[in-house]
Amino acid sequence: MWSDASIDAGGPGARQLANTLLPHLHRACGSHLGDVHWFRADWQRGGAATGRANWKAEDGTEREVMVKFPIRARELLWMRRLQRPHGDGLPVVPNLFASGSSLESYDLAWIVIEWLPHGPLGKRWHADHVIRTAEAVTRFHQEADLFPIEAEKARREEWTELLDSARASIRRNHIDEEAHWQALLDRLSAALPDMVERWRARETDHWIHGDLHLANALSRIGAEHGEVTLIDLAEVRPGHWIEDAVYLERRLWARPERLEAARPVATIAEARRARGLPAESDYEELATVRRALMAGTAPAFMKTEGHPRHLAACRGQLEASLDRFQGA
Repeated sequence: MWSDASIDAGGPGARQLANTLLPHLHRACGSHLGDVHWFRADWQRGGAATGRANWKAEDGTEREVMVKFPIRARELLWMRRLQRPHGDGLPVVPNLFASGSSLESYDLAWIVIEWLPHGPLGKRWHADHVIRTAEAVTRFHQEADLFPIEAEKARREEWTELLDSARASIRRNHIDEEAHWQALLDRLSAALPDMVERWRARETDHWIHGDLHLANALSRIGAEHGEVTLIDLAEVRPGHWIEDAVYLERRLWARPERLEAARPVATIAEARRARGLPAESDYEELATVRRALMAGTAPAFMKTEGHPRHLAACRGQLEASLDRFQGA
């Protein structure tokens, strides 16, 4: 559950911004929005101000809501787009009560969304988390595909540069098993042209969530049961579903006992097929390539990837992926 912490909304800068803009927000929402209590969730990485409040509907009923601003235009766009699910049921993202791309003379996007009482799922492990999140992201893919890609292109990582940065980081930070790391990166360097060719040949004319992990998965119903609702849509972009699947999986690399009980890539593939979405027969080969590329370049991002346990897990994933790819 999101934890209240009086008024700690993204640090002093965000607090000051929130307090300055709050009267504008109340005017934008009319008489619907009650008092806002700012907080910073322990899973929050961005600088947006987040607050908890009540929303009073026209009929007098009240609902708990979350206020968030400023947000990226992309998050606002997709929060609006995904309000109308394909078929029956609630949207796979939070219900949107109010939103805008500005607050009077301030050019910033904001949203007021339903308060989700259960989660994030990443706070406490349960065997059903991956299955429920797999079903949710598959719903997300299906709903998002109703909107054309148009001119936007998939992200193109420069893997040679990232590999060079990883090598330099290993030397500079004296990462555990440094010699083993360098030997594995030599193997990755030799395989890189084939891997990159395979990766860049993937189909990328579908939308992906882009930041799929259990801290962005909550529920209206319960922490250990019920449909999952996805939040944080700022990284939605064109790509291939394997990107979401491996991104979810990598958060579990350092917990192999959890991966034994929950296989995110295979689980999402099964969920896609159940909904009539494509899941190629050779998807595991593409997943192997993605694992190798992400694991091998992890040392280049020490600020976010540098925990020793995670790096050790990346080293193991890199070795296993190279063995599979080169033995294929």
